[in-house]
Amino acid sequence: MIPRKFFLTSGVGTHKDYLASFEVALRDAGLAPFNLVSVSSILPPGCKKVTWQKGLAELSPGEIVFVVLARNHTNEPNRLIAASVGCAIPANRQKRYGYLSEHHPFGETREAACDYAEDLAASMLATTLGLKFNSEEAWDSRRQAFRLSGKIVRTTNVTQTARGDKDGRWTSVVAAAVFIP
Repeated sequence: MIPRKFFLTSGVGTHKDYLASFEVALRDAGLAPFNLVSVSSILPPGCKKVTWQKGLAELSPGEIVFVVLARNHTNEPNRLIAASVGCAIPANRQKRYGYLSEHHPFGETREAACDYAEDLAASMLATTLGLKFNSEEAWDSRRQAFRLSGKIVRTTNVTQTARGDKDGRWTSVVAAAVFIP
């Protein structure tokens, strides 16, 4: 099975129980009715990005759904958590595969988590395309170089951040790339 479509989604949940907070985050992301199977980070050739609404409309409750999933949890009051999935799409996306990356940091701002996830996906794709780059350079510089090469046309991400519940209840965040057969 090779997915032909995918969509990005994210959610946040808070509850006194760890598992229940994860369930609430999945509900917020629209993913609770499905049996999720985590897969690694390859975006198949020709896989088209669709909106969250269009993607969910093609899935049925109870369906086994393949996802690249980032998740994070805390019960520490005010602790900043994030879950981010980065996406890098090659120029020749009908013949070449792209990359998805998962990132689940503590203490990173939304902007930092977004940049890191996109950078990671783009760097993994760049190495398979034979692009030379300095991994120590700032992401903005590398993003520009990757795009100028003409081999990586787009990067994007989905990121969810939250602060731990002030009363110490579990807070969960999820971000996912969801594949549609």
